[in-house]
Amino acid sequence: MSQENLNGEDISALRDEYTQKVNHTLPETAQNSDGWPIHLDHCFGRVVLDNLFQDEWYDHVADRPAYQNLSKDQLEEAIRIADTMLEEGKPTVEELNQKSLEWRGKNETEDRDGNGTGN
Repeated sequence: MSQENLNGEDISALRDEYTQKVNHTLPETAQNSDGWPIHLDHCFGRVVLDNLFQDEWYDHVADRPAYQNLSKDQLEEAIRIADTMLEEGKPTVEELNQKSLEWRGKNETEDRDGNGTGN
């Protein structure tokens, strides 16, 4: 089923690409990585969306799930952020995760996939 934005453009492929990367590709890559600071899909969703908005994402997206309420441009930028993490690996994941935590008033030691409140 196609999913159109307000301009009538079908953005279902972008939504599918976003969910594939955030829910599968990034977590799978993290599991096989050299110590990425996050490994769970919801953590990658937080990091991608917080960096998209340069703030806590839920202050910018009214409805849930967030990815279904992003514009075409926002989805494209979110995918670009995910691709950058995949291409550049641990240093970029650490940097973007730290930015996300700072926007949330948390520090890096609090975010270890369930061992704190950073997820």
